[in-house]
Amino acid sequence: MVYRRKIIPYNPELKELAKELRKNMTLSEVLLWNELKQKKILGYDFDRQRPIGNFIVDFYCKELSLAIEIDGKSHIYRYDYDDERQRVLEKSGVKFLRFEDIEVKKNMINILRVLEDWIEKNKPTPSPSREGNLNPRQ
Repeated sequence: MVYRRKIIPYNPELKELAKELRKNMTLSEVLLWNELKQKKILGYDFDRQRPIGNFIVDFYCKELSLAIEIDGKSHIYRYDYDDERQRVLEKSGVKFLRFEDIEVKKNMINILRVLEDWIEKNKPTPSPSREGNLNPRQ
């Protein structure tokens, strides 16, 4: 059986907003993006300001179905909205890691440790290879 990641459709109307958010990232988003881009974290590819369903998450790795959110000033007084958004996306199979804005700015080493630990515990298991099987009918 071949491992296939689940494709989660997104609202195309969010595409332009996501583009604007990428142009206007917060300092903590820029700092974390510098650590995530170019597959720097254990070889996994992350997108920034990624539309998923009817929402946009700060960072997303398709292979892990992992969203990373940085809770900063834009999240103040929006806890109920953030919780509901997370519940909706989790029903689609998205997993979340949340970090405080100040934590990203002051303790990046710990953020990266938490992320790498999460990946090691939750990474998908590749399907067994049929390579070396002498009987093509098996």
